[in-house]
Amino acid sequence: MMTSISVGDIFSKEFASVNENEVLSQCLDLFKKGTSPVLAVLDEKGKYAGVITRKWTVRARLDPATTKIKTLMRPAPKVEPEVSLSKAAKLMIESGARQLPVFEKEKLVGFVTDEQIIHGAVTQEWGSSPIEQIMTKAPFTLEATRSVGAVLSLFREHDISHVPIMESGRVVGIISTHDIIENIFQPNQRQTMGDIKGEKIQVLSIPAKGVMISPVITVSPGTALKDAESKMHDLNIHCLVVSAKDRLVGIVTKLDFLEPISQMEELDRRLTIQFASKGAVIDENAQGFMMGEFDSFTRKYKDLLESGTLFVYMKLHGTNHKGLPLIHCRLQLRTVKGVRGFFNASAEGFGVEPTFRVALDRLDKRILRSKELAFDPTFAREYIRKYGFPTEEL
Repeated sequence: MMTSISVGDIFSKEFASVNENEVLSQCLDLFKKGTSPVLAVLDEKGKYAGVITRKWTVRARLDPATTKIKTLMRPAPKVEPEVSLSKAAKLMIESGARQLPVFEKEKLVGFVTDEQIIHGAVTQEWGSSPIEQIMTKAPFTLEATRSVGAVLSLFREHDISHVPIMESGRVVGIISTHDIIENIFQPNQRQTMGDIKGEKIQVLSIPAKGVMISPVITVSPGTALKDAESKMHDLNIHCLVVSAKDRLVGIVTKLDFLEPISQMEELDRRLTIQFASKGAVIDENAQGFMMGEFDSFTRKYKDLLESGTLFVYMKLHGTNHKGLPLIHCRLQLRTVKGVRGFFNASAEGFGVEPTFRVALDRLDKRILRSKELAFDPTFAREYIRKYGFPTEEL
């Protein structure tokens, strides 16, 4: 638990700003000169209008010499210095913004970043916990001979940003979305900044081993969170591979740190639910539907999953069918009491509500198949009733 530290203890008071009507090249110049990953965007009257980050400018396929900053700037939740790290982490997850503006009496006084939140949290007692408590277990992997196109398909299908690359059963590298964008698509952009249709097929056929970062930085499952965070900071990396006896057992990203931090003020409550979306509209009716479905779900496991948080990630893929958007839904359930663990499931379909229901059903199946419940007579019968006889995994 963190009781003595707040945003005011860790945020950066030095920051740079740009006008929303300036062009992106102005941002690039400022990012090159400074170390801050975020800039404050001001309107014509000099008032705060939003933020723009280094990552967004790197990913943009726009001409920086002519595109105005307001094209890429986004809003970000405001926080005050008194806000707890837990609440700030929760706002980051819900908004998708990893840098939040800090305001004091309507005045912008600085920014707090995900790295600062994580560092502040691991300096507390929690930082002595082993990394296996937060790592993503049994992560998706790809063979070194698979193509960049296969990597991008995996990222899209499961809404992930990192994948370990394997060769002969061993981890030989890791690829992130940033690696692909910065090392492949950015260098291949034509001067006109148009589509690279003529090069697209060739680019996507590049083998993963030609893009991956190697060697990978590894830690053991027993590594303390504070030591893992220190290694990520010192080496300026966003992901660690967790291995035991030269065998891949998990990976850890900044998001894996943020999620349990966001729960720390809710440990005495029952299971809760948090929403985050990218492009998908989750209105009050949809949220009410999901809350109702989740309430039924929690009643089923209330004596076992005592407390924790279900993170719901919704992403719009753009295609419509009879007026319904194509939605990717990813669920992550982190439990902190009772049957401890990390469970995830995903689904893709048309419409928010039906896609959530499919994903929640898959999550239910994974929990029933977990080692703790596999041989419990009550839950074994429930599994057989819903899904048939269990597989050897049980």
